[in-house]
Amino acid sequence: MEQIKRIDRRLVAEGSVIDYYRDTMLLPDGTTKEWDLIDHKGAAAVVPVLDDGRIIMVQQFRNALDRNTLEIPAGGLKTRKEPTLDAAKRELKEETGFTSDDLELLISIKTTVAFCNEKIDIYVARNLKAGEQHLDDDEFVDYQAYEIDELIRRIYDCEIQDSKTICGILAYKEKYINK
Repeated sequence: MEQIKRIDRRLVAEGSVIDYYRDTMLLPDGTTKEWDLIDHKGAAAVVPVLDDGRIIMVQQFRNALDRNTLEIPAGGLKTRKEPTLDAAKRELKEETGFTSDDLELLISIKTTVAFCNEKIDIYVARNLKAGEQHLDDDEFVDYQAYEIDELIRRIYDCEIQDSKTICGILAYKEKYINK
């Protein structure tokens, strides 16, 4: 397969979460096309598992969907160099109040490879210790524990549509329950 080559990158807009670029690409047939790129610092997410096997999920409003969603706790990296393990621990504490020193990398995903470079490392957290939420000023998050079978049903009933949540729940079930 012939290679495609980027010959120019122009910043179109700088945002608080993402930057938007317009790339000029040289195609194998010699023509050029403009492609969009969303540049993201990356993120971390957590599948928090209680001692009884239930998984803690968060419910929050998502502007892009104009509705509340049910998700695993997650959040963006503060800097590109922040270790995702640190971000996972921070987001678990902020969104649920729980802490854990027992986190293990479960899976890494690229959320939308056609136009965005966002990478999310998803961890499993066990041996949870309850505490208080420490939400950001613009966060309004509720949390609740669910049985894995209910979450799987909600995925296949299209109630849970968030990609990091689907990947995290299904990978957790395959690695730890279906072993």
